[in-house]
This record gives sequence, C-alpha cells and structure tokens, in this order.
Amino acid sequence: MARPKSVRLTDPRALRAYAHPTRLALVGALRREGPLTATRAGELIGESPASCSFHLRQLAKYGIAEETGGGTGRERPWRATAPYTRLPGVGGTPQQTSASGLLYRVLADHYFEQVRRWLAARNLEPRSWQKAAHFGDDVLYLTAEELADLKRRVGDLLASYRSRTTQPSRRPAGARRVTVLRLAFPSQDTRDHVVAKGRRKRRRR
Repeated sequence: MARPKSVRLTDPRALRAYAHPTRLALVGALRREGPLTATRAGELIGESPASCSFHLRQLAKYGIAEETGGGTGRERPWRATAPYTRLPGVGGTPQQTSASGLLYRVLADHYFEQVRRWLAARNLEPRSWQKAAHFGDDVLYLTAEELADLKRRVGDLLASYRSRTTQPSRRPAGARRVTVLRLAFPSQDTRDHVVAKGRRKRRRR
C-alpha cells in the first residue's frame, strides 16, 4: 500500500516552529476542514484572525501550510501541504534530537487534551459510540524486535482505513472522524529497577 503524502520535518527550526499549540491546532483544522481563511480558522480553534494569520505565515515558512491563491488580507484561503507530518527518526543531530523532543512533548499534551475533551463529552454520546471507544492499557514483555513488529502490524491495519481521510466518498454511512493514539514504549520504572538491581549485584562482588 502506498505511503500517504506527508511533509517531512528535519530542520530544527521547523520542528520548533511546529511545536506550538496554536500551530498544531491550525494544521489539524486545515487538514480536516481546509482550505480556510485566517478568520474561519480562528472561529474553529478559538483564536483571533490576527493570531491565526501570524501562525499560518510561520507554518508556510517551513512548508507545512500554503496559500491556495485568491482573497486578500486575512480572507486569503490556506491549506495544509500534506495530510500527515513525518518527524526525524532515531539518530539525528543533537539539534534535531532536542527540537524533536520538544515537539513530541507538545504533541503529547495536544493528544491528551483531546482525550480530556472526549471524557468530558462521553456521556452525551450515543451508547454505541461510548462502547466502541477504546480506553485502557496493556503491559507486555517484548523484545525491541517484537515491539517494532507490533508497530508495523498496527500501522498496516490502520492503513486499510486511511484512504477515507482524503476520499470522503469511501466513508460508509455513519462514519465519524476518530482519533487513534498509538503509544507503546519501554516502562521506565522497569528499566530503572533492572539497572539498579544490576548495580547492586556488581557492588557485592
């Protein structure tokens, strides 16, 4: 299956520019509802047109958003340059590592704000949607290779639905936009315990 179009951010300045709650909200709105003017975007995310106009220009500076043409001033339409964003992988420069670390922390706050909004509104949703929603965690014992394989398999499953994001005609009746958060990482408590245990053993020798 072809990888969906994405904008790849590697410049530490671009990563830091993207790591702003208003810009993340703007990009989300452009990808869901765009093209949008600064005025309309402001209505959707609860910011002033002036603020949105400024942040849209910053996003355009790093190739994340662009003008579609037409309109004047804050009534110029903008769109996202791609439906997805790719961040640097492991092993980048120290500057990339620092900037991407900042962005990941801001993204984590952004994701969990969405979770909090869902929890606040959950009781107002139809029971079918309340029951279908996922909320929980699993503690697994995996090797790094097994965790990478799990990531690939989950990604393949989600990819089978991804065309509906950009092709509304493929959405079945009753489909709604659903946020799927993927988080899987080694437990720091477990790692610290293992390291500490190993150190105690070495001291006894």
